[in-house]
Amino acid sequence: MTQLKLAESLSRLGTESAFVVLARAGQLAAEGRDIINLGIGQPDFKTPEHIVEAGIRALRDGHHGYTPANGLPALREAVAADLNRRHGVEVNPDHVVVQPGGKPTMFFACLMFGEPGAEIMYPNPGFPIYESVIRYSGATPVPIPLEEKNGFAFSAEDLLGRITERTRLIIINSPANPTGGVTPRAEIDKLVKGLEDHPQVALMSDEIYSNMLYGGRDHVSLLQYPQIRDRLIMLDGWSKTYAMTGWRLGYAVWPEALVDHVTRLCINDHSCVNAATQHAGIAALEGPQDAVHAMVAEFDTRRQIIVDGLNALPGMRCADAGGAFYAFPNIEGTGLSAMEAQNRFLDEAGVATVAGTSFGAWGEGYLRFSYANSAENIREALERIRQLL
Repeated sequence: MTQLKLAESLSRLGTESAFVVLARAGQLAAEGRDIINLGIGQPDFKTPEHIVEAGIRALRDGHHGYTPANGLPALREAVAADLNRRHGVEVNPDHVVVQPGGKPTMFFACLMFGEPGAEIMYPNPGFPIYESVIRYSGATPVPIPLEEKNGFAFSAEDLLGRITERTRLIIINSPANPTGGVTPRAEIDKLVKGLEDHPQVALMSDEIYSNMLYGGRDHVSLLQYPQIRDRLIMLDGWSKTYAMTGWRLGYAVWPEALVDHVTRLCINDHSCVNAATQHAGIAALEGPQDAVHAMVAEFDTRRQIIVDGLNALPGMRCADAGGAFYAFPNIEGTGLSAMEAQNRFLDEAGVATVAGTSFGAWGEGYLRFSYANSAENIREALERIRQLL
């Protein structure tokens, strides 16, 4: 019998539990169960028609070949123009690197700065791939606790106090997955000011939900701080804003000193992003934004329904979700652990959610609800959970 010896580093690679829940929910649905999925983090809207048509037209026009490893020049220029419109910042298109989704940016940033003996800080609870790729790089993951009492925003004072001489990279995410928390400008100001004492530390700001804020909140992009631009990696993309999760299209703005390094990683990893998708991305940024505004308005309506509904359930309380499309209720009053609640809500009530511990140890006592589902299904899911509790 063949006995393969695998690299030890594979044992350090984690996963994204939302896909595990999705598979389990799909299995139950295939068995005839009526399942309401509030677990997966993707818009339940179709990609706007003009974007789809742009992709089809690109294929029909013969855009079938390789593209530059960092992305089509026209797409990088469209990204720079969009960032100027939305954030009031000037971005050199040569610093924009287009990749197949947001995860390659996370992976490449951690590979650049992570190695044994190094430390990389990340939000906890946070997107699980952060910790996974930090560990894979050989670096030590250092959690930045996000607490309910702070609206799941990081405390700049706490974060700065965790920096050591081994810290290489800090990852932040606002609006945040899984909490929906939004870090206020005052805390970001304090962070940027405090980093003056730590010039060796790089930043990766995951701003993939930057178009999804509610209650009059404004997005604060780290690009708006010129004093850190030479060590800032800003991640964004099309998946959430334009309901393009399956198209696999994202980008990051990199410091000039790192552009050549990340471009070589792209060449070694995936060569380039497929051409038709990039043409669709241009249409998304340069075309009408009506569908985006309508989708975000609908998410806001659902947000109010789910937050109010969760607060009405026995043993649960839910902070106001400021951004993204997630609610992150505290379930300690139910007497259930996060994983127990996830499993019972799915198996007994037919409602898919994701345990807070899937996003790190600080997620115990919480569940993530995605409100990327219809208002009718959200109300029905809440009623099923109420009956179970």
